[in-house]
Amino acid sequence: MNKDIATPLRTRAILEKYKFNFKKSLGQNFLIDTNILDKIVDYAGVTESSGVIEIGPGIGALTEQLAKRAEKVVSFEIDQRLLPVLKDTLSLYDNIDIIHSDVLKANVKEVIRDSFEPGQDLMVVANLPYYVTTPILMKLLEEKLPIRGIVVMIQKEVADRISAKPGTKAYGSLSIAAQYYATAESVLTVPKTVFVPQPNVDSAVLRLTLRDEPPVAVDDEELFFNVVRASFAQRRKTILNNLVHNLDYGDKEILESALKASEIDPRRRGETLSIAEFARISNTLLAQGK
Repeated sequence: MNKDIATPLRTRAILEKYKFNFKKSLGQNFLIDTNILDKIVDYAGVTESSGVIEIGPGIGALTEQLAKRAEKVVSFEIDQRLLPVLKDTLSLYDNIDIIHSDVLKANVKEVIRDSFEPGQDLMVVANLPYYVTTPILMKLLEEKLPIRGIVVMIQKEVADRISAKPGTKAYGSLSIAAQYYATAESVLTVPKTVFVPQPNVDSAVLRLTLRDEPPVAVDDEELFFNVVRASFAQRRKTILNNLVHNLDYGDKEILESALKASEIDPRRRGETLSIAEFARISNTLLAQGK
């Protein structure tokens, strides 16, 4: 049996064998600590009946640990140079499919339909490249995939923002967007020393558990998210100021009246508002008939 991929020695040997050079543009940082990989799989609650979707398997460190516990793993890898490496490093496992594709352009629903049983327990588990963390997470959430949740290793600062509560510095439109679709918790901080090459910042494992229903009743999702984004456009400005300058939805009087009807002080800042209060504003604006 091969030794685990995620050790400094084995990782170095694989990289040397394939003369692999890291591409900064792809945000490639490979994990070299099996304890952390085990914890990621634990946090995802992967069992022998689970299906797993992975994004960016690299040389297969996390893929291997997932394959040991899940029924099936489907991994999206954008870097063609890694395909022969993965074929080699994961050759002992017959429950892994590698798809050479950019997950942002892929039809993930179709892949799920073709790869897994209807109603199967499904999780997304990944060590995500920092530079595309937010677009990937939002795609997975917005497409309302038939998954139980998402467990990802991402930049700690982004994990903090996604899981932030109202009234904190990290809280913003990303927190609300993610928490509209899922409950969010940062479950583990990971030092930069367990990666090759070492990134400049620490990482964290974020766990998103998908909601059956959003936590608030929103009459127009597009308007709701527009209101949220506008409210955080300039963090130091009041909610009224931000809406007037950044929301293309009527004049100052209409917006003032919507805030009043929503029982929200126009002098408050966006970061103090709960998801329910943002829902009240967007529903009130819609009801005012603009």
